Amino acid sequence: MTAFSTLTQLPASQIDNLNELGYTVMTPVQAEALPAILAGRDVRAQAKTGSGKTAAFGLGVMHVIDASQYVTQALVLCPTRELADQVSKELRRLARFTANIKILTLCGGQPVSAQRDSLVHAPHIVVGTPGRILDHLKRETLGLDGVKTLVLDEADRMLEMGFRDDINEIVSYCPPQRQTLLFSATWPQDIAQISQRIQRDPLTVETGDVSDLPAIEQVFYEAGSREKLQALTGLLSERKPASCVVFCNTRRECDDIAAALESAQISALALHGDLEQRDRDRVLVRFSNASCRVLVATDVAARGLDIKSLEMVVNYQLSFDPEVHVHRIGRTARAGQEGFAASLVAPDEMARAHALEDLLQQKLQWRSVSELKSVATVALPAEMVTLCIDGGRKAKIRPGDILGALTGDGGLKGDQVGKIEIAPNHAYVAVRQSLARQVMKQLQQVKIKGKSCRAMLMK
Repeated sequence: MTAFSTLTQLPASQIDNLNELGYTVMTPVQAEALPAILAGRDVRAQAKTGSGKTAAFGLGVMHVIDASQYVTQALVLCPTRELADQVSKELRRLARFTANIKILTLCGGQPVSAQRDSLVHAPHIVVGTPGRILDHLKRETLGLDGVKTLVLDEADRMLEMGFRDDINEIVSYCPPQRQTLLFSATWPQDIAQISQRIQRDPLTVETGDVSDLPAIEQVFYEAGSREKLQALTGLLSERKPASCVVFCNTRRECDDIAAALESAQISALALHGDLEQRDRDRVLVRFSNASCRVLVATDVAARGLDIKSLEMVVNYQLSFDPEVHVHRIGRTARAGQEGFAASLVAPDEMARAHALEDLLQQKLQWRSVSELKSVATVALPAEMVTLCIDGGRKAKIRPGDILGALTGDGGLKGDQVGKIEIAPNHAYVAVRQSLARQVMKQLQQVKIKGKSCRAMLMK
């Protein structure tokens, strides 16, 4: 294992910041890629979810930013808004060691006018989805003449989603003398071709085979389509996970399964592409702060989902692509933690199971679905609830301001308050379910940053 402190190119202030963030030892992709990235070389890396790739390219991006120059110096392209938001949050954490670095997220689902106003003063770093980035380039509200580093994150997913032409056009706006970093979970021929076209002599980094999943216990149940819902409720009732993602292949199934679990008093929400962006954001906030136990999601909607300690993944159907299956279940074993994944396999899905067995090069562990059907369903409410408070980053509100208001004048104990997340115009705070009404009353009586703030319970 290699320590971050061995990277002599990083300033001491950044090393101190990494220590505060709990980053002391590099992951394999960081250890292999960072020396080349910090030296200014192009890198193409195959890295799966949870491998530490965001910090790898994030540290490289920070290394070249001149905060005194108010021009856009780095562009990070992501396939979905959820991933772009997650990348932006990580970059802000990595930027804490230096003052006045402006990071802006540009994605669809938000008013163009508000983004245009934010672009009047050019951000140092832009993170966004290809469609909206290209929109601003054509409007001439965004300029990339000063870009030193271009990052394509989850490039394989961007190509799958049809962004090839957008990416090519965006690249044409960037200076030819730039560093280009390309990260992809899989390495199809299309990725090799785009790398050859937009990169110069890149270092290739491959951090192990995608079938390398030593910390995940996998079990498979043969279950007919009419047995699956009962099997799922039995599995959840048996294991009682605090956090679980159930993967489905269609949006309608997401809605139907989430509704059925809620009817069984198992806290669940659906996440898929038919949701309005505002609703998708709220679902992700509630799940990430323990205000929902089970997230029922499609693959695309779950891209960028970052839950530090996801206890369990369930495949309600097997993915058509065995590598996608590997990336699904990899979400439950991040940063060296152990994970558990269960798959409900209908008879007509057996060919997919055999393909998965070939990829993993191991026998699948099968159990009888009757074990799950015999488990009595138990209620699984969420531990926390989420309050939405008017006022966020634009009002200069910080997590400490909210925590201080609740634990000071509000009288709560620190362990009664959960995750606090600050958005541009709102703040979200998780509190224990039993205290929701009490906290709502207290928030009406206390002030945050000297102002009275309205709060509502998210449902």
